[in-house]
Amino acid sequence: MSAASSPRVSAVILTLNEERHIRACLETLAWADARIVFDSFSTDATVALAEQAGAQVIQHPFQNYAQQRNAALGAVDSEWVFFVDADERCPQALGEEIRAVVAAPQHDVYAVPRQNYLFGRLTLGAGWHPDHQARLFRVGRACFDPRREVHEVAQHDGPMGYLRAALIHYNYDTVAQFHVKQRKYAEYDAGILFKQGVRPKPRNFVLQPLREFRRRFFTLRGYRDGWHGLRLSALMAYYNFDMYRRLARMWREQDRRGA
Repeated sequence: MSAASSPRVSAVILTLNEERHIRACLETLAWADARIVFDSFSTDATVALAEQAGAQVIQHPFQNYAQQRNAALGAVDSEWVFFVDADERCPQALGEEIRAVVAAPQHDVYAVPRQNYLFGRLTLGAGWHPDHQARLFRVGRACFDPRREVHEVAQHDGPMGYLRAALIHYNYDTVAQFHVKQRKYAEYDAGILFKQGVRPKPRNFVLQPLREFRRRFFTLRGYRDGWHGLRLSALMAYYNFDMYRRLARMWREQDRRGA
């Protein structure tokens, strides 16, 4: 199949105030047929920088990540969409692999591994490697589960394919940034358990964080990263505790309202 007749691939970046990352991200997506910045009405220079870089900008109100990604899938006119976050970079090898895959696809969705940099360090354990993410979608044949507002899950028929080349992901520059994001995840996950009618038991505040630390540090080999892996495993154990603390608060508030 010639390059002219090969399936079109649109690289889509969801943004909200990503002026720090957007230009560098777009530069690594020059191989795509279209670069689309799907923006949630940024108030910084994200849109201007994207347009200066030659990207198409579509603005769409944000409800949740699954909804936003599905809206982007419905807005493109290409056969394939490759989702990239603004703080990610797509090496040339990955772009070449995507081109080869869409020329003779065997799946409707492909996951890509990520090389995650936390606090400036490549992290190889504790669940951050290989960190496969569903990112390459055949339009009209796959989407995201609308019930999963974060930690999105792909919906599709048949098995998922897996790419070999990795995205580079600059997740968290500082511990403070990490704390902000993990607190949001803890609140979200507590809300899921609350809707399911799960009430925390006293042992959950001790045993579950200990299990999470063991899973992160030993099972997921956080020890490979030395002190860095130990700190990450301990932080994730704490946020497991924080999730149950938030869940207990939700039940206390409901019980007071029902009293």
